[in-house]
Amino acid sequence: MAKRVLLIRLDKIGDLICTLCVDQVSFLKDADVHWTIAQGLAFVPQNADPIRKFIQLKKDRSSLAEFRKFLKMLKPDVAVSFQAPWWIHFALWIEKVPVRAGVLSQWHSFLFLNKGLRQKRSRAEMHESEYNLQLLKYAFDVQEDMACPELKLKAPRLPQVLEKYGISPQRFIVVHPGMAGSALNWPESSYIEFIKKVFPKYQIVLTGTAADESWLRNIKEAFKHEPRVIVLQGLLSAKELLAVLANSFAVIAPSTGVAHLAASLNTPVLSLYSPIRVQHPRRWAPRGLNVKVFLPTAETMEEAPMEIMKEISVEQVWQALLALPESLA
Repeated sequence: MAKRVLLIRLDKIGDLICTLCVDQVSFLKDADVHWTIAQGLAFVPQNADPIRKFIQLKKDRSSLAEFRKFLKMLKPDVAVSFQAPWWIHFALWIEKVPVRAGVLSQWHSFLFLNKGLRQKRSRAEMHESEYNLQLLKYAFDVQEDMACPELKLKAPRLPQVLEKYGISPQRFIVVHPGMAGSALNWPESSYIEFIKKVFPKYQIVLTGTAADESWLRNIKEAFKHEPRVIVLQGLLSAKELLAVLANSFAVIAPSTGVAHLAASLNTPVLSLYSPIRVQHPRRWAPRGLNVKVFLPTAETMEEAPMEIMKEISVEQVWQALLALPESLA
């Protein structure tokens, strides 16, 4: 078995969480595993249980020299690329990494990888983490069936964050309406109606970044005079966000990284998903003990209008919240 293993995923939070988990399989237990991840996502492996060893890179070619230097130092026996730009594969080839595994798709995967696997991930026939495990097993010639581990995160102890914003542990709901736009989302009107149902009993904490403003603008306007709706958009560091998610009673979010973070922290997640095949929860749902996924009643579709998300009723999500232990009921 290889002694030094490099696993690569230069992608977003949710994609990384669905990949980072695979290194806990039994056939890697004696390997020295390192990760290559996208710049800005260090807080994920740093707060994982166990903590992972990693290097962060920018997604553009400006990190090529740094990555080659890292490869010269690590000298991996096997590198598995779950998602990476062409120059990552070029570096693996030029530095003569013995086994260079990855998904055969774009031109560089055929040119620079020597152990490629064809996967039709767009069919969404299984979860993203299972696709990643399938690729890892292929790289190591492992045939046995096994379940894919789930990523476990440990939240940093930051009680001062809750105190600063006047929120009480387990007595608030995080509503995170924002997303990158890669999937259909719940309508703003549904988020607003849901918040109106909840805030008389629980505080509402709205989270997001500046990039989420288009999703948050009207929601913030609707509750600008309501003190029990607390807007933390753009105010939290990554570690502070983990602390807030870990201390919340539940998290409401669409298909986005925050849902995956919360699920990995074992916080109840009520997540809103699209029926479009490439966006389907069968591939992209958060994985955890307390995850409830909501999906329009339509069959799996190749495309769908935004209006289809109205089929997920506020009452459905409200009743799921009530059903949680020690809930509003």
